[in-house]
Amino acid sequence: METRIYLVEKIDGDYAWLRRTDTPEAEPILVARALLPEAIEEGTRLRRELFEYEII
Repeated sequence: METRIYLVEKIDGDYAWLRRTDTPEAEPILVARALLPEAIEEGTRLRRELFEYEII
């Protein structure tokens, strides 16, 4: 599985909008906050590896 870096663009209730940093023209994705680290805020950078997200 490929490692990808995301930026939390917006937190919308129980979901967060994430944008890939290596492909800024890509559409943002909507991810349930239950799958993300608790401490995220807008502007947080995340690494996704093996379907797990961690703050970097």
